[in-house]
Amino acid sequence: MKQEICQSCGMPLKKDPQHGGSEKDGGKSKLYCSLCYNLGEFRQDMSLEEMMALVENVLVEKRIPRFIAKFLAKQTPKLERWREDR
Repeated sequence: MKQEICQSCGMPLKKDPQHGGSEKDGGKSKLYCSLCYNLGEFRQDMSLEEMMALVENVLVEKRIPRFIAKFLAKQTPKLERWREDR
């Protein structure tokens, strides 16, 4: 079974305290975590590069080795929010 992850930052949705962001109607978002998405809008106005740096830094703060954090952050452009073909 494929793990559901936030399509903005890559965090597993099961690790999100709210188990997902919210849509405009108050329903749960199936694509984005609560840290990235609230009431149908992204919480941060940031570029892909800024998100990649944020992801890397958060992972390093969680004691993930930097080389792994860099590798995981480089996966961010593949997420729905950042894909150019969407």
